[in-house]
Amino acid sequence: MVKQPDNPALNLWSVFGIASLATFLVSIDSTILYAAFSSITASFPQASSSSISWVMNAYTIVYATTLIPAGGLADRYGRRRIFMLGVVLFTLASFLCGLAPNIYLLISARVLQAIGAAMIGPAALSLILEAFPQTKRAQVISAWAAVGALAAALGPASGTFIVDSLGWEWAFFINVPIGIYCVLHGSKRLTESSNAKTHVRLDAVGMALIILSIGLMITSIIGLGSMSITWVQRLVIFLASGAVMLAFAMWCKTATNPLVDLALFKNRTYLFVNIAAFLFSVAFATMFFSFFFFMTNIWHFSLPLTGLAITPGPLMVIPVAILSGKIASRIGHRKLLMYGCLAFAAGAYWYLAVPGITPNYLIDWLPGQMLTGIAIGMVMPSLSAAAVHDLPKKDYAIGSSINQAIRQIGTVVGVAITISVLAYSHLEIADFHTLYLIQIGLAVLAAILVTQVDTAPKQ
Repeated sequence: MVKQPDNPALNLWSVFGIASLATFLVSIDSTILYAAFSSITASFPQASSSSISWVMNAYTIVYATTLIPAGGLADRYGRRRIFMLGVVLFTLASFLCGLAPNIYLLISARVLQAIGAAMIGPAALSLILEAFPQTKRAQVISAWAAVGALAAALGPASGTFIVDSLGWEWAFFINVPIGIYCVLHGSKRLTESSNAKTHVRLDAVGMALIILSIGLMITSIIGLGSMSITWVQRLVIFLASGAVMLAFAMWCKTATNPLVDLALFKNRTYLFVNIAAFLFSVAFATMFFSFFFFMTNIWHFSLPLTGLAITPGPLMVIPVAILSGKIASRIGHRKLLMYGCLAFAAGAYWYLAVPGITPNYLIDWLPGQMLTGIAIGMVMPSLSAAAVHDLPKKDYAIGSSINQAIRQIGTVVGVAITISVLAYSHLEIADFHTLYLIQIGLAVLAAILVTQVDTAPKQ
């Protein structure tokens, strides 16, 4: 056991600071990579476009599927231990990514990086939940989500600057000093907690099934790289994905220690929050990723200018997320989630109706950025907090890791949809209208689902 500081409040925020910094490290890595893609492609001219895409896809899929067993490991063997191991692995893998001499070793290092990131996520949130009392958790989780929003805000702008100035390798090397700082200070400030009775869900069959299902789903959306496949073939692949997902559900229902504990979904709030989280994550990913395409292809902004142009929205998330946590601690999350999803739909409608082919950032684009930033600040932290609100203490890590995994899978699907719609050399504004309509539909459906969420304080 690590000795506690004399000031208990200081120790609480020390835990928050270290856990949040590591979360920031993971979050900003994903957003910086958007800016590094073209540079990576230029560095490996012998690699196919589909191989380059796996630099992101391999990371996201492995991250999503290893979040759940990582949560079980944190609950069973110690949140501090798994968190620290995750930071070490993520930092080492980041260094290896920057040194990678070919695309295959880069993808392999990204897989290791994803495993490290998965170990950080649920353990970090569990350390925070463990440190703070129940009455403060809504506010603290909102602050934690605001850190992720800050990473999303800084990622595009800082990523374009780093890549343009130093090369794509530094999109990974930048993680190393931050990771070392987290290891050194975490070893002094963090205390251990675990639950020896928790079952560790190292379910190889379940992981194989979910990876296969997601892989088939993504293939059905974006096709097989440069190979042309028909709509009939895509439909067959999509149905195969659904069949494998059904097999995964049946396996989890009958296995002794399944990857996903379906009993958690008997909680009505947990069930509806996770369905809504998937839909909203798809909508969010299509919106965020499409911004790069719109700015560079329709308005012909440079990549650094694009990074700056999409920064105001994520910056709005930070104060809104903190304020939302305070509101949620008084009235619960339902109204925040409902109004936030509807505000996001309104933001998508703004992009559908207002911006044209002539750049007019302040009048035509910035209001949409502000509206969607407010919406995301209301929804994202509320989804995280509502997901774990009614879970017993022993299930904090596994419950939050399932929620994060579902959101990551939504992100994979959203990126795939964006590539499917926008992966053309000559884009027109009508192509983006298709995505905006998808975003509106998904956000409205999520708003309907969260009406079933009940996290209001008991009178």
